[in-house]
Formats: sequence, structure tokens, C-alpha cells
Amino acid sequence: MNAHQEYAPGPAAGARVEKDGDTWTLVLVRELRHSPEKVWEALTDPEQLRQWAPFDADRSLSTLGTVNLTTVKAPQPHVTESHVTIADPPKVLQLGWGGGDLRWELEPFNDGTRLTLLHNIDRKWIAMGAAGWHICLDVLDRNLSGIPSERICGIAAMQFEGWKRLHAEYSKQFGVEAPSWG
Repeated sequence: MNAHQEYAPGPAAGARVEKDGDTWTLVLVRELRHSPEKVWEALTDPEQLRQWAPFDADRSLSTLGTVNLTTVKAPQPHVTESHVTIADPPKVLQLGWGGGDLRWELEPFNDGTRLTLLHNIDRKWIAMGAAGWHICLDVLDRNLSGIPSERICGIAAMQFEGWKRLHAEYSKQFGVEAPSWG
């Protein structure tokens, strides 16, 4: 199966940036058709993370403590010792990653879940992060809906048709300059 042929991302939407001085936080909101419990499992279970997330975890993220996260499809293997600082199923998951914090907030919404991701990202990478998370969350939603899709992240995401468009759209929305890809 080639997810690159079966999946095309929609327009950049559902994201904003919160600025506090030099600290920028990407806020990405998605409404999923799945229960908070089902989404929680996808956010915390290492087997499910391997289907959609930009990192692999060496243990479940559902409990507090140290976890090793391995960035997927990076130019070189990169393992980060991280810490789950909040695990309140199925409402809030917070952990460190890539020098910032990832915070997932889940709330019941209609017959599904409103999922909010808050990710501290350096200003120069925030549009890239938004484009990457956009695609990861689409793959998450597809997999939870029973539409098997391969994980698209790291270098593979940047080479994926639609990623450059998303990156340019988020750059414009956030008022940051998109790099020249040459």
C-alpha cells in the first residue's frame, strides 16, 4: 500500500500560534470521530504510535516517568530521553520532546473527541511542525477509522506531495518566512 497515492492533505486549517516573548507554541485542533478512550490509546500505545507518530516510544506513554523517544525517518537515528509529566487518561498527556513540551488535550465532542495539541517549537520551525503534525494527525484519523495508512513523517513527510504546500500555507498564516527549497 502506498499512502502517498491514497492520501492528499486538505488545506492548512485548525492551527494557530500562541506567542509569549520568544516562546512560540503551535496549537493544532482536530475533531475526530473516535472516543477519547480510543484516541488516548493511539497517543500512548507504542504499537499505535508506530502507525502515525513522528517518534517511536520504548514504553507506553500512559504513565508518568522516563521514556526514550526515537525520531522516525530522520537523517540519522536520534533518541531522546523524555519524561511524561502528565498522564490523566483520557484527558491530558504531556511530555517533553525535541527541546519543548508536547501537550495533548482530549475532550468529548459530539460523538467523538476534540483533540488539541500544544507544541513548543522554535519560531523558525513552527510552520514545518504544523505541516508535519497536520499530516501525522490525518494518518492517525485514517488509521483509527479503519483505513490503513502508512506513517508519513520526517524526511519522508518533507518529500511527500502536499507537504510543501501545507508548509507554505502555514508559513503565511503564522507570518513566518518559508525557506527556499531550491
